[in-house]
Amino acid sequence: MGESTATNNHHHHHHHHNGQVFDVSVNLPPHCGSKAVDDDGRPQRTGNVWTASAHIITAVIGSGVLSLAWAIAQLGWVAGPTVMFLFSFVIYYTSTLLADCYRSGDPLFGKRNYTYMDAVRANLGGSKVKLCGTIQYLNIFGVAIGYTIASSISMMAIKRSNCFHKSDGKDPCHMSSNPYMIAFGVTQILFSQIPDFDQIWWLSIVAAVMSFTYSSIGLGLGIAQAATNGAIKGSLTGISIGAVTQTQKIWRSFQALGDIAFAYSFSIILIEIQDTVKSPPAESKTMKKASLISTAVTTVFYMLCGCMGYAAFGDRAPGNLLTGFGFYNPYWLLDIANAAIVIHLVGAYQVYCQPLFAFVEKYAAAKWPDSRFITGDIKIMTNYNLNMFRLVWRSMFVCLTTLISMLLPFFNDVVGILGAFGFWPLTVYFPVEMYIAQKRIPRWSRRWICLQMLSFGCLVISVAAAAGSVAGVVLDLKVYRPFKTSY
Repeated sequence: MGESTATNNHHHHHHHHNGQVFDVSVNLPPHCGSKAVDDDGRPQRTGNVWTASAHIITAVIGSGVLSLAWAIAQLGWVAGPTVMFLFSFVIYYTSTLLADCYRSGDPLFGKRNYTYMDAVRANLGGSKVKLCGTIQYLNIFGVAIGYTIASSISMMAIKRSNCFHKSDGKDPCHMSSNPYMIAFGVTQILFSQIPDFDQIWWLSIVAAVMSFTYSSIGLGLGIAQAATNGAIKGSLTGISIGAVTQTQKIWRSFQALGDIAFAYSFSIILIEIQDTVKSPPAESKTMKKASLISTAVTTVFYMLCGCMGYAAFGDRAPGNLLTGFGFYNPYWLLDIANAAIVIHLVGAYQVYCQPLFAFVEKYAAAKWPDSRFITGDIKIMTNYNLNMFRLVWRSMFVCLTTLISMLLPFFNDVVGILGAFGFWPLTVYFPVEMYIAQKRIPRWSRRWICLQMLSFGCLVISVAAAAGSVAGVVLDLKVYRPFKTSY
């Protein structure tokens, strides 16, 4: 494609055209010999409802699923499932609001926003853009740490279950988590050299399959355990005062809210996923369908896993279903489940970190355009470009997350804090604000009031969950020595 056409296209973007011009240019057959391009001059997008749903499910059904039995145990049979349905509805609703923000102006021909920050810039502007970026990228950073910890716990669980099996449960099998975190880090350094989001679709599909594998095993074991007990454990109001104190019960309920909210939130990478979808139909249509499919699938799944785990263990539901050693046998099945978690987390780490990687690299390229280190690519083999800056920066990022994981290995509470801090701004506040700005909803109209009430309600939940998690971490710190986690 000639330079001139590209610049013309770009020039087009800034005018509100009636779309006629575009229709022609989009439907022309691609020039012979050149790759097909979309209206923005980028290679043609090929994603559809199913790839988008796979990306979302990969990102959402993460290790969060394993703490749900614990969360429901804190809330009980009435509040637990209710809260879950509530969150799934809120997430679905706000993700439809967010899907409309991918293009500014016209849903078919408006200017594209490639990232969450671009969308905020186009719809809200000002200091909110920086705020959004800071929260989003901090959250991604936190998720990377959470995933490193979770995967090391699963690797250790495999090792321990075999050790228990060998010694018939006589050996307590203590071990340090550090080597496992380092192993995960090394793997991530290798995978993080995959340059781009659209090149990890296969990783996403593998990861989605894995998440179904371990969640199904957790579910199956829960059903089997409940059948063995011959009764459904648990109570209507959750863990009883006596097992925990009144204040503990309140903190833990708050923390459970955070865990559930975190188990659902994918708004953080929604726009990036939408940018892989082909049009027509309008990307927002596809994305709304994908959000509906993936939220429905996720909710059914979460309900099953959380409720069966609670039914199997009642008040004693562990913070992590597959490694909390609620289950000892059949040990090979547990090993498969934990191996699936590790493989899934390797993929999920990449899906989550791509937006952050891309952001830093784009920023550096814009700031130092002449540096060979940052912009120069070295050709290796025929199809892989090695870029020194990418190599160094991504490796440093992985090293840092690994180091922090080794320093702070209490999984549940860290997850709760992240969920709480990321949930409200990224999943509720920005989508609602952008929607109000985009649709020009008048202040104090009924719609405006309802949206603001939704936003405020979620803020209260977020603050409560953050408080609960911080209380949890404070308890952890009392018994904590850095680099010395062993199970």
